[in-house]
Amino acid sequence: MSKYEEGLKLIEERCGDGKDNLLALATISIEKNVEGNITPQVRDVDAYYEEGVFYISTHAKSTKMREISQNKEVAFSVCGQWISGKGIGENIGWVKDEKNAEIRAKMKKYFKWFDEVGGEDNPDSIVLRVTITKATVIKDHGTVVYVMDFVNKKEQGDL
Repeated sequence: MSKYEEGLKLIEERCGDGKDNLLALATISIEKNVEGNITPQVRDVDAYYEEGVFYISTHAKSTKMREISQNKEVAFSVCGQWISGKGIGENIGWVKDEKNAEIRAKMKKYFKWFDEVGGEDNPDSIVLRVTITKATVIKDHGTVVYVMDFVNKKEQGDL
């Protein structure tokens, strides 16, 4: 098994199989700071993981979605799991859209809070898909580190 495959296996064990993962999701702010520079913005979101992708229930008009509409590149850290990386964020539409039926069913199953606060009848209740491009997975308190290139499906040097 290659290091890339070992890293994938760890991500699946830690994040997959219907787990409600807490992610720190970073975007690039639309607003500039007092010096005129763009800055990162970070917030916690719930996500489930499947085959190199995190799925997040959110509101289409949220700050993160406005920021992603300007710059699709995001960064993330799976809280408590020693996994971080970069990806591409994409609004894939209303959670009740027929094309999202399978994702919606999984959100209802995996996110205990979804029925109560998901707001799925609102057309602005959407699915944010974060497709991982690069990830770092740490094992055994840093004695083993997997630096993964998801685009080329291989282990690589430092991100």
